Amino acid sequence: MNITTELDQEIWHDLRKPGAYEWWYFDGEDKESGFSFVLIWFAGFPFSPYYTSHYERWKNRVTTEAPLPSNYCGFSFQIYENGLEIVNFIKEGRHGLFDSSRTDIGVRFEKNQFTYDAKKDEYSLDIDFVFPVRHKSVKASFLFSACRRIVYEKKDGNNAGQVPLHQWLLSVPKATVEGVIKIVEQPGGAVRTIPVRATGYHDHNFGAMPMQEYIARWYWGRAFSERFDLVYYVTFFKNNDYQPLTLLVLHDNMSEKVTVFDKVNFCENNFRRGFFSPLHSRDLELKDNNVSLKIHHHKVLDAGPFYLRFESGISLQIDGMELDGVSGISEFLNPACLQSRFMRFFTRSRIWRDGESSVMYSCYNNIKRSLDWKSS
Repeated sequence: MNITTELDQEIWHDLRKPGAYEWWYFDGEDKESGFSFVLIWFAGFPFSPYYTSHYERWKNRVTTEAPLPSNYCGFSFQIYENGLEIVNFIKEGRHGLFDSSRTDIGVRFEKNQFTYDAKKDEYSLDIDFVFPVRHKSVKASFLFSACRRIVYEKKDGNNAGQVPLHQWLLSVPKATVEGVIKIVEQPGGAVRTIPVRATGYHDHNFGAMPMQEYIARWYWGRAFSERFDLVYYVTFFKNNDYQPLTLLVLHDNMSEKVTVFDKVNFCENNFRRGFFSPLHSRDLELKDNNVSLKIHHHKVLDAGPFYLRFESGISLQIDGMELDGVSGISEFLNPACLQSRFMRFFTRSRIWRDGESSVMYSCYNNIKRSLDWKSS
């Protein structure tokens, strides 16, 4: 897994190998209002049960038609209010729904797009979709203004660097986010307008082969506080001979100094699992000589057979100083769970595949809509 912060890596790489993937991730958190949100554009949706099934049929020579990443593009938008999901939209489809460029930074999936203004160092996000199974439509606009960027690069040194291409671009460790979200209920047309003044984050991932064939699991998180902002990233590989990647980025808001720790010791504790969630650690610790970061995953925001998103409590010890009570967002991913055909069946309940009918998708969302109605 290579790591970079080079802005020119934001462009669409147009990877075409079977199983290849690419995504652009944005999130925002408004602690005063209790709203947070996540937006992701995909070119080759690595978590798609449709993409994975096609890849396996091709790999096992059941079909000669190789799966093209461009036929499995997607867009997702999740909104949470005080830790509770109010919108969870994931749609994928063929290449005609997706558009990007090899020269300019920006992506479109249907009417949902983002563009980049290099002079202002700003990303404009415009969202417009209908969510028929939940009887909603959503429109939103956000302006992500980068507070800072850092300069850092690390090449994967496993196997003397002879490893498959996978890359994480730490693009914007911190951004100010302004905008508005409008949710229209159908029928009736009742409109809920949510003004947004948030702190945000943005990164970009891509790989030239299926994640589940190279990566065993990863942890990622970010947190902002008055004194320190931080991002951590830990990846374990399927090949046990490969050294895991561990990274902790600290920004001191008093001195404006950025420190990157890329050889930290990592420890997992308090393991949990659920029927629809993979085995994971609820308590993590990253340690270097003069720094110790402890993360507790105390509230699950979103869960699936291969993925978990948490509200996390974080404590940091550095140079004899101790900071407690910092809150952040964390994620856990186990791509190997994508290989389970049983779990893939349930993953279909979360994803709207354009042009495909899914009983699981309809049933799941009808249940969720009923629960939303009862709790309103």
